[in-house]
Amino acid sequence: MTDRWYRKAVVYCADIDTFADSNDDGCGDIRGMINRLDYLARLGVNCLWLNPIHPTPDRDDGYDVADFYNIDPRFGNLGDFAELLHQAGNLGIKVIIDLVVNHTSDKHPWFQSARSSPDSPYRDWYVWSETEPADRKQGMVFPGEQDETWTYDRTAKLWYYHRFYKFQPDLNINNPEVREEIKKITSFWLQLGVAGFRMDAVPFIIEQTEPGNPNSPKDLDFLTELRQHVQWRKGDAVLLAEANVEPAQLVDFFGDKGGSNNRIHMLFDFMLNGRLILALAREDAEPIIDGLRDTPQLPEGGQWATFLRNHDEIDLSRLTAEQREEVFAKFGPEPEMRLYGRGIRRRLAPMLGNDRRHLELAYALQFSLRGTPVIRYGEEIGMGDDLSEQGRHAIRTGMQWSLTANGGFSGAKPEDLARPVISGGDFGWEKVNVTLQRHDPNSLLSWFERMIRTLREAPEVGTGSCTHVDIPGSTSVLVHRADGETGTMVFVHNLGTEAATLDLSSLAAEADQPNDVLADQEYPELGKWDKVEVAGYGYRWIRLRRTV
Repeated sequence: MTDRWYRKAVVYCADIDTFADSNDDGCGDIRGMINRLDYLARLGVNCLWLNPIHPTPDRDDGYDVADFYNIDPRFGNLGDFAELLHQAGNLGIKVIIDLVVNHTSDKHPWFQSARSSPDSPYRDWYVWSETEPADRKQGMVFPGEQDETWTYDRTAKLWYYHRFYKFQPDLNINNPEVREEIKKITSFWLQLGVAGFRMDAVPFIIEQTEPGNPNSPKDLDFLTELRQHVQWRKGDAVLLAEANVEPAQLVDFFGDKGGSNNRIHMLFDFMLNGRLILALAREDAEPIIDGLRDTPQLPEGGQWATFLRNHDEIDLSRLTAEQREEVFAKFGPEPEMRLYGRGIRRRLAPMLGNDRRHLELAYALQFSLRGTPVIRYGEEIGMGDDLSEQGRHAIRTGMQWSLTANGGFSGAKPEDLARPVISGGDFGWEKVNVTLQRHDPNSLLSWFERMIRTLREAPEVGTGSCTHVDIPGSTSVLVHRADGETGTMVFVHNLGTEAATLDLSSLAAEADQPNDVLADQEYPELGKWDKVEVAGYGYRWIRLRRTV
């Protein structure tokens, strides 16, 4: 992979503690991850994104970091991590890690020092208020689980700010020492060999918090500083950011007013994700068409990251209240399936009724849209969720590898597992696991491998344009094209259950030995393109022409 390698990547997101346990203590570890790298390479993954790996009290799945310069001892040590980077590199897999610098754990030595004395060198590393702020009950990220964003500390005799839980005090981005420390953290891990970072909660990292102001200003220039620092340390390192903000603000996270891509390389496309889920719920392509049309023009080098399921809930906050209710009615009809009033805490397979055709259609659609596809571990085998688990833990169950105990995730006793493994029913490890699907050429896993290999032959998807093709006919069918230096692909996806026949003759003049490179079934020759068939929940990836 060359510079801007991220534009041709397939990103696989995994938690170390739920992926593979090598020593049977019940918790996944780095050695277990190393042992499964061949699996990721065969799947076609070339970028592994690891959720938090640092020492932590683990009150928020590791996002409450207690030491930014080490590995959680449950997972191994720095030597193990260096070996993971080496072995992944041998297989052509780059590794990025979560950069969680909006806050620390309240057990972090910095905060313990900061609260202990007004003379502490770390006092100004956090955000304090001498009086109770007027916005104390505003801006909660986790409504229903979080009561406030300011908490009184009896030791410091001050109020401290925490955009997330009260055990996660926010760092003070206005302090130059904090900025330099964040840069030093990135330098450390880049020197060790990571390929970049997924930046958690970016809008809150750059928030210049003013007590009493629920809409404090944001210092976007820090992203410019950080990008410059990271690029000087490692020229091809990438910053992949989470910024679920208003569409008009998105371009500012990619670059400044000069129009260059000098801030974040990639942003998760939350706006399109919500439209995708709405389209699947309605079985209507119109929301996706709207999403593509409303996408802001990115500076050269900027890239979207597409996803259907990430490590959190499916966030529907960018939809209207009416649209959100439509999705809830279809995919989250029971209260226990929902979270924070804005999202769904289910995996895609149970959401789509474990309908193989519907699953293929959904992922074929995601992987064919502009940007870099991101997939959550276990989605490639159709893993389910455990709604008996609290909150987001419903989709953070152990990876299901085989027919051995605990689905091959760990040899520990079930009661000793760090995370449960789903057992029984349609999604238990007894029916859904890698081994069974590896031996079945018609399995979902085998399909994912073929689909990703096909994507490798269509670089236009990651590096070219993405344009909706306006075709009269069924509203359930989306037709779009990807044009790049290497040629043109046309994609037909039917979100409905009824077969459709389309008149695509407007594309015939451009065709140069066109053929289906991926489809849900065998279809008749394209002929004059005036009667292009696609089945219900069907899809066709058509190579229109190749220029190289």
